[in-house]
Amino acid sequence: MSMNNHSPLALCLGAAWGQLSPTLQAHYRGDSVREVGTLDVEFPTWMRPLLWALQWLGALVHRSAPQVHTVVERHTQDTQGTRQTWKRTLTYADGQVLRFDSVWVLEPDARLVEYINPWLGLQIAPHVRGTTLHYEGVCLVLRLGHWRWRLSERWLLGHTVIDEYAIDEWHFAMDFRLIHPWFGQVFRYAGRFAVDQNSQRAERYT
Repeated sequence: MSMNNHSPLALCLGAAWGQLSPTLQAHYRGDSVREVGTLDVEFPTWMRPLLWALQWLGALVHRSAPQVHTVVERHTQDTQGTRQTWKRTLTYADGQVLRFDSVWVLEPDARLVEYINPWLGLQIAPHVRGTTLHYEGVCLVLRLGHWRWRLSERWLLGHTVIDEYAIDEWHFAMDFRLIHPWFGQVFRYAGRFAVDQNSQRAERYT
């Protein structure tokens, strides 16, 4: 694995990283990457108050709409590739801008956690299934200093399920869902993005 491939996902997948399509490898590689696409954001109306609260905590967005222009900026913060920042900027048709930022951290025992603020995150488990990269939520993680508490994500917010796959050499599709055991699908955003072509071209010569 070359230095600029070091990222939390690559380290978490290990040998399975090589099973990913070049498009998804370019999407998740290390270094700094900027990608542009659109997202369809949807959720039941009754979820809006909860999503307002989650937005205050730093998670998701509280406005639904189709084809929302979205920019994702990602940067790996350490040479080991264990910490990576994600900045998502959604610009709606009327000009409203919403942000959803997070930090991916590869913790001991290869646990991959996405923190939406300094003390709350979601542990996720990635798997490669054929041509699809599939994630599932494991638990919510509450951290205070050296202390860690793990809480059920399935019953509190809904089970997280994410699928991503390459469309062609330069584009991939993603589908993020929260599915509650009682209420069914309570949140979804899905769309298509163009990978950073400069970093994918650079990979061919490393």
